[in-house]
Amino acid sequence: MDKKKTTIVLFSGEYDKAMAAYIIANGAAAYDHEVTIFHTFWGLNALRKDAQVPVKKTFMEKMFGKMMPRGADKMGLSKMNFAGMGPKMIKQVMKKHNAMPLPDLIEMAQEQGVNLVSCTMTMDLLGLQKEELLDGIEYAGVAAYLGEASDGNVNLFI
Repeated sequence: MDKKKTTIVLFSGEYDKAMAAYIIANGAAAYDHEVTIFHTFWGLNALRKDAQVPVKKTFMEKMFGKMMPRGADKMGLSKMNFAGMGPKMIKQVMKKHNAMPLPDLIEMAQEQGVNLVSCTMTMDLLGLQKEELLDGIEYAGVAAYLGEASDGNVNLFI
C-alpha cells in the first residue's frame, strides 16, 4: 500500500502558525505519512539560519534581510506580539508545559524525513540565498509543490 501524503504550504512568518504547521507535519510523519512543507514568502523565515551569513546582495536584498527575522526562534506571534514581548511570554508558558519550541520541531521534522522545501521564486524575490538557509532542505518551484499536492491526502495552507 502506498503511503498517505500530507502537504503543507507555510506562507506565514509567524511563530505560532509555523509551530502549528510543524506540529501537524511531525504528527503526520509519526503516522507514517510522506510529508512535505513548502515554505514560501514569510514562511521562509523558519528556514533561515540564526547567524548572519556573508553573501553578496543588492541594496534592496540587504534591506529585506534586515527586516525579516533571522531564524525560527526570532519570528513574531500572529496575535499579541506586543513589540516582541508576546513571543517571550509564550515561550515561557511552553517551557512550563514541556512543549517543544519551534527550532526543536523543525529539527524533529528533519529527523523524521519531512521534506522541507524552499520556494525558489520567493528566494529570488526576497534575495535569500541557499547559504542563508538550513542545511538538508530542498529547493523547488510551485510546479513541484503542485505535483506533491495532487497526490496529497491532506493539503494545508498555513
